[in-house]
Amino acid sequence: MPNRRFADGEVVMGRWPGSVLYYEVQVTSYDDVSHLYTVKYKDGTELALKESDIRSQSSFKHRKSQSSSSSPSRRSTSRSRSRSPGRPAKGRRRSSSQSREHKDDKKKTIQETNLALLVLVCLFKPSENNTRRYNGEPDSTERNDTSCIILEQKLKPDLEIERVLEQYSLHPRKEEKKKEERHPEKKFFEAIKTIEKVSPKTKELEFGGRIGTFMLIFFLPATVFYLLLMCKQDDPSLMNFPPPLPALESLWEARVFGVFLLWFFLQALFYLLPIGKVVEGLPLSNGRKLQYRINGFYAFILTAAAIGALLYFQFELHYLYDHFMQFAVSATAFSMVLSIYLYIRSLKAPEEELAPGGNSGYFVYDFFTGHELNPRIGSFDLKYFCELRPGLIGWVVINLAMLLAEMKIHNQSMPSLSMILVNSFQLLYVVDALWNEEAILTTMDITHDGFGFMLAFGDLVWVPFVYSLQAFYLVGHPTAISWPVAAAITILNCIGYYIFRSANSQKNSFRRNPADPKLSYLKFIPTATGKGLLVTGWWGFVRHPNYLGDIIMALAWSLPCGFNHILPYFYVIYFICLLVHREARDEHHCKQKYGVAWERYCQRVPYRIFPYIY
Repeated sequence: MPNRRFADGEVVMGRWPGSVLYYEVQVTSYDDVSHLYTVKYKDGTELALKESDIRSQSSFKHRKSQSSSSSPSRRSTSRSRSRSPGRPAKGRRRSSSQSREHKDDKKKTIQETNLALLVLVCLFKPSENNTRRYNGEPDSTERNDTSCIILEQKLKPDLEIERVLEQYSLHPRKEEKKKEERHPEKKFFEAIKTIEKVSPKTKELEFGGRIGTFMLIFFLPATVFYLLLMCKQDDPSLMNFPPPLPALESLWEARVFGVFLLWFFLQALFYLLPIGKVVEGLPLSNGRKLQYRINGFYAFILTAAAIGALLYFQFELHYLYDHFMQFAVSATAFSMVLSIYLYIRSLKAPEEELAPGGNSGYFVYDFFTGHELNPRIGSFDLKYFCELRPGLIGWVVINLAMLLAEMKIHNQSMPSLSMILVNSFQLLYVVDALWNEEAILTTMDITHDGFGFMLAFGDLVWVPFVYSLQAFYLVGHPTAISWPVAAAITILNCIGYYIFRSANSQKNSFRRNPADPKLSYLKFIPTATGKGLLVTGWWGFVRHPNYLGDIIMALAWSLPCGFNHILPYFYVIYFICLLVHREARDEHHCKQKYGVAWERYCQRVPYRIFPYIY
């Protein structure tokens, strides 16, 4: 294995791909597998370069001074005399025809280089992501500009025809070499495509690194069991810690585990039904786009029909309430087995299919965060399926079971107003997620995070058993609220939902088609990646308006439980911590990805989640 020549943080001169020009860059990392250096230009653009395309500043300056000092007027005459008679003198002047021919070739080379750079500038817009500090540029720099997109579409067919003609041509190699020099931007595109197929190693570890992720594997299940045990107590006060622990044999029942497996595979069957449209996800690092079937809402309708049939035949759904802890243990055991399977199969996955955030080389860390980005069995996408189906739809079924259990335990003909509000608010949230299922394809969970214990446990255990905590709490601790209070809580939930849905719709529409005429009113800051950062609408109000709407709704879900105990407010407290941490992760990734453009965006939109507060 060759030793690396340049160290991290070293300032060197890097050749811009497809040209002969060198720029000052800083080495940020080195990949031992592909032997490529990741360098950062002054405008924030990051590229992977070979060692042959990088020169040290000292040698670069030395070569420049050497060439400038070797003019014919300063050459020593003794050197000319010492040459052999068969070789022309180094300082001998060319004929006028040779000089004109040399000038024409030089002029042609300069024109071709400028043409290549012009195409690169248009396609990647490095000039719009320069080092200038944003100080109120005119609106022309923040518009929905599609001129470069149209130019790129025009160039692609020409380059493709050129490739086919070259493939079957009988011209000499010299002419083929000239054609390659005539289209250096094509060579650059192919080089970038080859580079992106190699998934870099994860160097910056999150969640406390190896020790933190190891602790979370045990801490997260313990938290779920603690919350459920506390809700069962007559006085769920934090002062009553620890709650009485049940016998270990009472936590497991084979029948309960069988019911959970039946539920999981029933949702998998609904997922495989050939109903609903098929859409493409965002491009992966190798340029490929995966296909996803959008039928989550249909699965919800079929599940509702199945639950209705069970109730019609007098199946007691409050069985879920009576064995709630056992269902949580079964789901935890299943998610652990699934996580082990996911990690084992990821060891044989191609390098380009690994997750950028779960490729550290450390077993515990990669097991927790997810080693493979999109694990699939045929066309069955495991991560995408678990993200919305078993846990999210199961959340609604659990809430319904709690509502029926409340009516049975307290001998009520109607559920309480608090229980109705909690069920209605959370049902709206789940139906909205399934109706807008396509929007999840642009989230960090799908595009960045691998599928490991973190998402498997979160989707199958944390979401259905922690998010239903308010309904579970109200069964054993009924809370009466007046109609005016219920109306105020409903208005608060509607405000949060409106912010959440409109912000997400605005973002997803812009990501899918920035050139949509319906979005022409939106202004954005262009970046070197070709994407834009919205600075108007909700995304010009705060950087994460969807998080703000989420937190407002979480508060509305907890308020019907009253203020006797803090336990039902665990969800909103946890959710604030979760979104603040996720926002920090987003900030870190966006700063690396967009460079100076992200700094300009942060200056334009200073508040992260809470306006005028944070």
